[in-house]
Amino acid sequence: MKPEIADLYKEQEEEASYRDHISTVDESGKRVWVYPKKPKGKFTNYRMLVSILLLLFLLAGPFISINGEPFLLMNILERKFVIFGQVFWPQDFHLAVIGMITTVVFIILFTIVFGRIFCGWLCPQTIFMEWVFRRLEYWIEGDYMKQKKLDRQDWDTEKVFKKASKHLIFLVISGVIMHTFMAYLIGVDQTWHLIQSGPTEKPVAFVVMVALTGMFYGVFSRLREQVCTTICPYGRLQGVLLDRKSIVVAYDYQRGEARGKYRKGEDRSVENKGDCIDCKQCVYVCPTGIDIRNGTQLECVNCTACMDACDSIMDAIGKPKGLVRYDSEDHIETKTPFVFTGRMKAYTLALLALAGVLVTLLIVRSDLETTIFRTPGMMYQERPDGTISNLYQLKILNKSNNTYPVEFELMEPAGSIEMVGEEMVLKKQGIEAGAFFIIINPAELDGLSTSVKVGVFSEGKLLETVKTRFLGPS
Repeated sequence: MKPEIADLYKEQEEEASYRDHISTVDESGKRVWVYPKKPKGKFTNYRMLVSILLLLFLLAGPFISINGEPFLLMNILERKFVIFGQVFWPQDFHLAVIGMITTVVFIILFTIVFGRIFCGWLCPQTIFMEWVFRRLEYWIEGDYMKQKKLDRQDWDTEKVFKKASKHLIFLVISGVIMHTFMAYLIGVDQTWHLIQSGPTEKPVAFVVMVALTGMFYGVFSRLREQVCTTICPYGRLQGVLLDRKSIVVAYDYQRGEARGKYRKGEDRSVENKGDCIDCKQCVYVCPTGIDIRNGTQLECVNCTACMDACDSIMDAIGKPKGLVRYDSEDHIETKTPFVFTGRMKAYTLALLALAGVLVTLLIVRSDLETTIFRTPGMMYQERPDGTISNLYQLKILNKSNNTYPVEFELMEPAGSIEMVGEEMVLKKQGIEAGAFFIIINPAELDGLSTSVKVGVFSEGKLLETVKTRFLGPS
């Protein structure tokens, strides 16, 4: 093979090598630490505003209550879940399943159309990393070049002070995140009680909280972008969900190529040069260390840092902005307008159907969940007046924040109910159990087994109806 042809093949292999491995791992499998340059620009400012609002909401969320209930609570231990102030119990599991399926379909549809915008703008990992931990790192250690210099220098007083300060602050913030996370799981009051109890009174809880703090610290101090590129399942699904029509952060190679260094006053069209001056600013600011000019890649989280960096360079050389922008690969190549594809339409219809079912179930959802069943092992009883009775056990879950005195009435067929014990009063968010007899004249029965309907009333208002079976003589 001729030397010039061999060089050409080598160059092509090097250009396409990004497809064979992620940018943060070298050929020997060793981690390549990323030092992203501090981004500046319009989209960075927009993301900062969104992140501040989300951080404030996240930290304030456990303290927000609606009708006496927390705004959001996922108490797995007590099997109590509160969403937007509405309490859900294990009996509402079907709602959780439909809600989860709806969320998954929405994520799929959103990703197909808009790519990985969620990762760059709304993901908690990105928000905490870029707008809390990374900002502190810039403040303590300086921008990317200063960070590189600090890591390479010997362990002198400056390096020890800066590294110790940074990691101590990282640990404190990780502790704050952990306590916020716990407040969403067990509530603010229980979290505060654990803090006051100390490690000796609740050793297991203390170990869990220390482990969670260490996990958050490890994620934001060491793992960083590896969470997005290697661990996060959503990130790994991008190759399946995205297509050429998806809106992503994309480099307009039609306009940018061929790349060439910029000389003041030159006519780039005469020299067959594109608008890309190969300054590599888009690479320097990337938090996952990729070159967006290579095309859509697994590591790209659509954070827009490269867009701001490129726009600033285009401004400086008098070229139009948008060489790197939100666009689809199909539009860049063919210049055809955006089309709502058949796949998008199918997912949209599925999403609307699931959302409709979920909303309907939420609307008709009762505040009470009553279970009535015949006492196992007992046959019917014949009473002296000739009527037939069955003994039933009942359990009522009150999902609301109201207290209900409840009575029971046999609605079908004609008959009566005789309670065992005192009158039942449902406490808010409480579960009550009891027993009663259903008494029916044999003439009202359909044979061995008759369907009966029991009404649950509170102060004369029908709250719920429950069906069960009544046994009688043939």
